Amino acid sequence: MHKVEVLIVEDDLRIVDINRRFVSKIEGFEVIATATNGAEAKELLSFTNPHLVLLDVYLPDMLGIDLVWHIRQHYRNVDIIMITAAKEMEMVQEALRGGVFDYIVKPLVFERFRERLESYREHLWRTKDAGEVDQDVIDRIMTRSLNQSKSRETVMPKGIDLLTLEKVIQAIRRTGEKGVSAEEIGKEIGTSRTTARRYLEYLVLEKKARADLIYGTVGRPERKYRYL
Repeated sequence: MHKVEVLIVEDDLRIVDINRRFVSKIEGFEVIATATNGAEAKELLSFTNPHLVLLDVYLPDMLGIDLVWHIRQHYRNVDIIMITAAKEMEMVQEALRGGVFDYIVKPLVFERFRERLESYREHLWRTKDAGEVDQDVIDRIMTRSLNQSKSRETVMPKGIDLLTLEKVIQAIRRTGEKGVSAEEIGKEIGTSRTTARRYLEYLVLEKKARADLIYGTVGRPERKYRYL
């Protein structure tokens, strides 16, 4: 799918810059606009139509919670992650009632930020074109707490991202019995050959794919992967 388009709403320009740089480091995201107050955010929302708003609670002209309810009323397809110093339980509860996807407390730590955004990206990717779903799928969509997110991540080895893995699986499935090389997979999904090979070898290790050496007329044999 296309990149996840992000609107940052934050009155501290230093935090805006940090958020922008953090977002740029995460695959599949793009900051399309920033706002430093609620009125500017409302104007930008009217024509940018982002997938995700990164929203502070304390804005110069309104509370971020008020903007949450404005978004819910006028832009139901827009998701929200709160990034704020506000730790009051009342504020957290109001954010949850407003259907925010996540609530991150400052100071911002990149690894935590990355984890939350990747969790959102996975959620958006899985639900974007979904038709009818069963209870298991609904349960996965509805259970998005940090602990549950971490438990899903811990079953994956370091360096293996669920979204990229799914792209690799889809790409190798399309090749059928003819097989595909790591270089070909890398070109198709937009990663390096080394990254593609890491995912392919993981699938081999998990017995979801097999690797065969194909000998050509010249040069070294090529490793071709087939989905099982």
